[in-house]
Amino acid sequence: MPKFAANLSMMFNETPFPERFARAAKAGFSAVEFLFPYDYPPDEVAGWLKSNRLENVLFNLAPGNVAAKEWGITSLPGREEEFRAQVATAIDYAKALGTPRLLAMAGYPPAGADLALHHRTFVQNLRYAAQEMAKHGLTLLIEPLNPRDMPGFFLNNQAQAHAIREEVNEPNLKVQMDFYHVQVTEGDCAVKLKKYVAQIGHIQIAGAPDRHEPDEGELNYRYLFGLLDELGYSGWVGCEYRPRGRTEDGLGWMKTLTE
Repeated sequence: MPKFAANLSMMFNETPFPERFARAAKAGFSAVEFLFPYDYPPDEVAGWLKSNRLENVLFNLAPGNVAAKEWGITSLPGREEEFRAQVATAIDYAKALGTPRLLAMAGYPPAGADLALHHRTFVQNLRYAAQEMAKHGLTLLIEPLNPRDMPGFFLNNQAQAHAIREEVNEPNLKVQMDFYHVQVTEGDCAVKLKKYVAQIGHIQIAGAPDRHEPDEGELNYRYLFGLLDELGYSGWVGCEYRPRGRTEDGLGWMKTLTE
């Protein structure tokens, strides 16, 4: 059976972030992930994890200027020094929290941008980040996001992500496969999983098309969870969905879809 990690940026968000750790643990989770820990000192976040006996399996590098609708700067030319500072900060947090994986978001090229230049910047920044993270035993992830929810995002599909992974050619760079994004963008989730499983560093789930609990919508998660076991995937599965109501009330899928 897959190992599930609660995404504290989307689940249990009826309460402030620091209180979600205890709720996740009480609900039966032994691991959590979240988008960004940077609003809090690392020792505070580490304390919430320790006091609730939780493992943090993933967080993202800083997004850039969210007010300006940035969502990552890894592919943005001219921001290389800022990106390197983000890498250093993320490594410090990862060491404090015991987090093994960090995700670098590609970002949005502006209208009319030279996409070849953005591609080169993305590759160069990822190579730098992977090499820095390797010094600390960390895995770097990239993730394609669907163009319906994130129009204009630089990285959109599995083939593109894995081609970039191969070009960067660093052993600790992996691709995060979010079944929700795969389904919205290109479908064929099981075939993509079989093709790329050896280079997948993390899995995330949500129902499609509405991104609620995985027990609704067009994806057969009972089949996909069984396939993960069949393929020998031993990593975590992050629950990055928007609960239909109170988070705890919707967790029945964890039993019904894995029996």
